[in-house]
Amino acid sequence: MPDEQFQYESIGVIRTPFESPDGMPIQPTGADDAVGTVEVDESYADGLQDLDGFTHCILLYHFHASGDTASLQVEPFLDDEKRGVFATRAPQRPNQIGLSVVEIESVRDHEVTVRGIDVVDQTPLLDIKPFVPDFDVPNDADTGWINASKSTIQSKQADERFL
Repeated sequence: MPDEQFQYESIGVIRTPFESPDGMPIQPTGADDAVGTVEVDESYADGLQDLDGFTHCILLYHFHASGDTASLQVEPFLDDEKRGVFATRAPQRPNQIGLSVVEIESVRDHEVTVRGIDVVDQTPLLDIKPFVPDFDVPNDADTGWINASKSTIQSKQADERFL
C-alpha cells in the first residue's frame, strides 16, 4: 500500500493575512480575529450552493509552505516533548494535508469569507465540507496529551520548527 499514489487538483486558493507560517496562529481557535477568503475556481462555484446555511465549514488544503521533510517524531507547538506526528497537529506530515474548521461570514459567487483562519496566504484548497457538530464532535472525546486551554492556544504562534 505505501507504493500507492494519489493525485489531487486544487479547487481554489485560500487568501489570508499570513505571508509566512512563522508567527501565525497555530490553530483556528487562536485566530478568532483573522479573516480570510476562500476563492473557489469558477468551475466549482455551483458547489457552494447552500453552504451559507451553515455557520462553520471544514477546509482541507495542501501545506504548500511547510518543509518537504516529515519526521515521524516532532516537538509540537504546545509541548516541549517529542510526540508521534499522528498524535499532533503539526504542519509537516507524510502527506501535506491540512484541516481547519472556520466560521463562515458570507458566501458570494465563488468566494467564501471566513473567520478564524490559520493558514498561509495562497494555500491551495482541496475541499470544503460543512461542519456539523452532531457528526463531527463525539460526546466522549479525549484529547490525549493535549491539555491546552483556548487562552493558551490563542497566545501561541507558529515558529521556525516546521519551516
